[in-house]
Amino acid sequence: MPAGFDSGMQKKGSAMTDRLGDMIDQGTGRKPADIVLKGGRLFDLTTGALRDGDIAICGDRIVGTLESYSGIEEIDISGKIVVPGFIDTHLHIESSLVTPHEFDRCVLPRGITTAICDPHEIANVIGATGIRYFLDCAEQTIMDIRVQLSSCVPATHLETAGARLDIGDLLPFRDHPQVIGLAEFMNFPGVLAKDPACMAKLEAFQGGHIDGHAPLLRGLGLNGYLAAGIRTEHESTTAEEALEKMSKGMHVLVREGSVSRDLDALIPIITERNSPFLALCTDDRNPLDIAEHGHLDYMIRHAISKGVEPLAIYRAASISAARAFGLKDRGLVAPGWRADLVVLDSLEDCNAQMVFSAGRLVTDELFATRKTTELVGTDSVRAPRVEAATFTVRKNRNQTPVIGIIPGKIITERRDLDLAIDTGETKGDPSRDILKIAVIERHGKNGNITTGFVQGFGLKRGAIASTVAHDSHNICVVGADETDMAVAANRLSEIRGGFVVVENGKVVAEIALPVAGLMSDLPYEQVREKLTPLRAAAKMLGGTLDEPFLQLAFLALPVIPHLKISDMGMVDVDAFALIE
Repeated sequence: MPAGFDSGMQKKGSAMTDRLGDMIDQGTGRKPADIVLKGGRLFDLTTGALRDGDIAICGDRIVGTLESYSGIEEIDISGKIVVPGFIDTHLHIESSLVTPHEFDRCVLPRGITTAICDPHEIANVIGATGIRYFLDCAEQTIMDIRVQLSSCVPATHLETAGARLDIGDLLPFRDHPQVIGLAEFMNFPGVLAKDPACMAKLEAFQGGHIDGHAPLLRGLGLNGYLAAGIRTEHESTTAEEALEKMSKGMHVLVREGSVSRDLDALIPIITERNSPFLALCTDDRNPLDIAEHGHLDYMIRHAISKGVEPLAIYRAASISAARAFGLKDRGLVAPGWRADLVVLDSLEDCNAQMVFSAGRLVTDELFATRKTTELVGTDSVRAPRVEAATFTVRKNRNQTPVIGIIPGKIITERRDLDLAIDTGETKGDPSRDILKIAVIERHGKNGNITTGFVQGFGLKRGAIASTVAHDSHNICVVGADETDMAVAANRLSEIRGGFVVVENGKVVAEIALPVAGLMSDLPYEQVREKLTPLRAAAKMLGGTLDEPFLQLAFLALPVIPHLKISDMGMVDVDAFALIE
């Protein structure tokens, strides 16, 4: 036995005993509590009742409720209601366009005390280095960031990503204290086909948590997918789909992002009876939407305004979410539970007046105590230079498969439309809202470029381009003018990634995202301010979508039905194959 082992263990054991002793003494009232919230009511998620009484906190734990306490620090919350901290059960922090440190500052004051993220956006660009970066950030943030290990990098064999993660790349992270399990398994055709790479990952995480991703999968196929041990999923877009998945043992994560807005469609299933099997998530939500509408707090407000019982939605936002992901220490305002608390003006308005994260009052001073984390992936855009002629499409038939956008959905339609052919070149038709779309491989792997057609952006002139293009994050550009498309794509290389709007050969709005071409190195307030003129510039081109850049980002994701585009070609997602 190593020298000092006994004494080290004894000291650790003694400290734990002292801590537990303090909690017991403060809970019983024999000692003043560290913090006492006085004069408010707590929302009892077991019965749905609003209950009077103080809330006593010792360190990071609640030690007393429904009684009268004295505290070293006493905070008057008269007229307020206390609920457990909210848990976002599935999101990609990269899609907030800011680093985890800035995401922490952005949403924790709204009551989101736990975020379960999948860093597969950055992992698709720089691999395991991106996962390590997120874990390093999670050790510094005030909110509790938990990481799911990215299961599908690249998402499929139908695209070129910047990296590849096999099971050997994931196993070194499996036992990290911030890791929950295996992230959304998007390659559901690979699961059903028993693809060896898929099977290796699934086998390694049997007995742990495996998150799902199977849009529109029903019946026998869904049974086979669930038989692999997959327990949670956020891709239900109708109440019928969600109920089938729930009935087959899935914990349904109700999603409301900036593009994927499924909350209204799933309102009918958010009931007190179903709430133990529901949770909330945002998936992809940008700082502008968070500022204008909110985050999980918006979902709660909106659901209640549509008639959902407060007990059902607050359960889904906390205790049900915690149980679904094995977080046994949080989700209730009760003795012995982690002191993640949100002090509200009312259940209906869900406006956080005060937030506690692990017993700490969230303030600017608290955020200032964090250590910084060195940025990664700041030289990740290595795309070939393009010109207008790069986007020429030559076909020998009039009818062409066109990606049809459905506003508010990431599911697309395949629309086979007649397009004019001029001197051997297939043309777009802005009068029918049919524009050219191109994907340019930007990781320096092969320089692939694919050009196709899309309907639904509304642009009458100019072009928009982005290096945020799920999940491989190649450059994606759409426009009514090929010269403007080229200017936009080339500008992205110059600013090391981001969003660009071009009109008449000139950049009229842009935001740089130099961290892996996905995230800004600026404070979230500045990112939010830059998004407003960017969105306005896209509308000035005739754009009709509320979130044109996030909508553009999902057109390159070949695991979401029905028609998509990658750097390798147009993808028939239903057939899981490239279109010849």
